[in-house]
Amino acid sequence: MGIYSEYLDALKGFEAYTAERKKQLRRISELRKSDVLVIAAAIEKASASIDNSDLIPIADQLDGLTGGTLDVILETPGGSGEVTEEIVKLLRRRHTVVNFIVPGTAKSAGTIMVMSGDEIMMGSLSALGPIDAQVARNGKYFSAEAFLEGLEKIKQESDEKKHLNRAYIPILQGISPGEIEAARNALKFGMSLAARWLETHKFRHWTVHESTGAAVTVEERKQRAEKIASALGSHAKWLSHGRSIKSEDLLAMGIRITNYEQNPDLNDAIRRYHTLLRMSFEGNMVKLFETAKSQIYRFSHAPAVTPGIAQAKNLLIDFACSKCRTVTKLQANFGVGQLIKAPVLPFPKNNKFSCPACGTEADLTGLRLQIEAQTKKAIL
Repeated sequence: MGIYSEYLDALKGFEAYTAERKKQLRRISELRKSDVLVIAAAIEKASASIDNSDLIPIADQLDGLTGGTLDVILETPGGSGEVTEEIVKLLRRRHTVVNFIVPGTAKSAGTIMVMSGDEIMMGSLSALGPIDAQVARNGKYFSAEAFLEGLEKIKQESDEKKHLNRAYIPILQGISPGEIEAARNALKFGMSLAARWLETHKFRHWTVHESTGAAVTVEERKQRAEKIASALGSHAKWLSHGRSIKSEDLLAMGIRITNYEQNPDLNDAIRRYHTLLRMSFEGNMVKLFETAKSQIYRFSHAPAVTPGIAQAKNLLIDFACSKCRTVTKLQANFGVGQLIKAPVLPFPKNNKFSCPACGTEADLTGLRLQIEAQTKKAIL
């Protein structure tokens, strides 16, 4: 039986999921002899990107840590590079050594953040991503590098033919000099952050060339860092901003990666925690910031519960079938002896609900976790 199936059968209720997450964080902390901070988002959902609203929760969770070595478990689709810079400052202000554990995905700005780590830990399912800047134009996002390269090709073609192709005129009329400069700056920003952090943190322990035994110079660290940052930011190399960069790709670039799967106990703890993390995001939770002792949740919208729910003994839920859209009223009971009157149905104890109209089965585990997180009560 896999870990996911094990937890589906064994854990009942949001508090049980939370307790098991904390247990695995404590295991990781003990095995690594470090503080552990989780910065995680439901990567497939809207509002999951790194933004200014993340700074206060991260600072809050750091306040409860000792200030020794810090391991950051990171799961993110990316987001603001400027906020990423502020997050790294927060981490470094309190901890001299900051390492990153990526059990799943840390793309774009998340990859830039990882480059600030003294140690980068990944497994076979781990993936970083290109850091080529994305710019918005007419409601669409695209590579700043591709945008600038396109303009350069138009210029070269015009220079060669001594005239401008009329087909380009409407395109160029809609582009301002400010947009071009913004694209150039965006392209430089992410790569400059990654290069600076690699040189300052990741490569500060690189003092000797393994092949020759010669001392590594400051200039060599700088050149290696800039070369790696350039490769990570190359749209021409990766072709898509969504590409996955695996540990073997990073090793080929010259970044030493720790494979946590080589430590069986640590691998088990990280896999279990990551599985629980992904299960916790099956409701409408979008972000989670936590340590072994505390946590802050963020949901995609305001909790769908009424004021005074803390005193209520049950909750009625309108559940729409994903196939036929039939709406069924379900009653979640928080207290014993609660009557359920037809056509209302009880919230299924095993979280498996079959639509009365078409028979489509739905897994309500995520919905249960969401309700219990918001009401702080277990559904009986």
